[in-house]
Amino acid sequence: MQLDQLVAFDRIAREGTFSRAAHALGLGQPAVSARILALEEGIGGALFVRGRILRLTALGESFLPYARRALEVLREGAEASRQAQVGERGSVRNGVLGSLAGGLVGPAVADLVRAHPQVECHVRSGDHEFLLQLLLDGIVDVALTVWPCTSAVELTPLFLFREPVVLVAHPRHPLARNGRVSRDQVARLARPLLRLRWWQSHDPRILRIAQQSGTSVEVAMEVARRMVASGVGAGFFARTYIADELERGTLAEIPVRGLTLFRDSALVRRRHSGPISPALAAFIELLRRRTLLPLAMTRSAKPLRLRPRRRVRAASASVPRLDI
Repeated sequence: MQLDQLVAFDRIAREGTFSRAAHALGLGQPAVSARILALEEGIGGALFVRGRILRLTALGESFLPYARRALEVLREGAEASRQAQVGERGSVRNGVLGSLAGGLVGPAVADLVRAHPQVECHVRSGDHEFLLQLLLDGIVDVALTVWPCTSAVELTPLFLFREPVVLVAHPRHPLARNGRVSRDQVARLARPLLRLRWWQSHDPRILRIAQQSGTSVEVAMEVARRMVASGVGAGFFARTYIADELERGTLAEIPVRGLTLFRDSALVRRRHSGPISPALAAFIELLRRRTLLPLAMTRSAKPLRLRPRRRVRAASASVPRLDI
């Protein structure tokens, strides 16, 4: 059973004669007749009663809705494939550090859904080791994770994102009332100093302050955020994670003299993992544009839009550059 046979069958049923069907298809009548004979042989019986008036047999009437359904499914499949080629459909499977999920990736996913509502988005968040496992198992296509990565042999970075790591406390905390503070003041006044692992291992400068304080505690990032919001303790936070609170004034950023900290992250994918689909390329571009915004704007509800560009070939493994 072949597609051209089903097309001929459907057209004859619609037109009522072999000759009109042949004309509509741009074929000679013998070619159409040959297709129907081959289809009837495959089905196992006559589909039409031939005579002065052409009509369907009982077999033809029962088979016609299935033939039309098959043709419709094929048309839908062809349209879906066309849309996938230009990024209008497809899927994006992304992993992200929990600290970057809401502040950076969330707005980028919203941008993608606004621009391409038929693209399926799957976002998994977790720590660095969890994301590496998702990547290596093929569960996600890309992941935004800590960089540099000691396990990066099988990974290719697509772009890097650098963000400040800043000392944060409640606005009424003693440290917040001092303006710019020294490391000794941080050790003495934090009570306690909250240690958060924004890197694969703690920064040695923070470890020295923690040892000096004698009251440091290691906690998860969400616990630490709740604690400082309640006025208990102070800690060094990746700025994207607490950007909303800083903007609202519910938390305060405290400059520390002689101490500048950053965390580097990278959007990575497995090497030799095949071409980047147009939908994934669109997401990568939107996410990269979000990383170039000032940190206070990364959560902005204002959508980013992709500028019209030449069509990205589905077979290309490269990521298109930005037009900013």
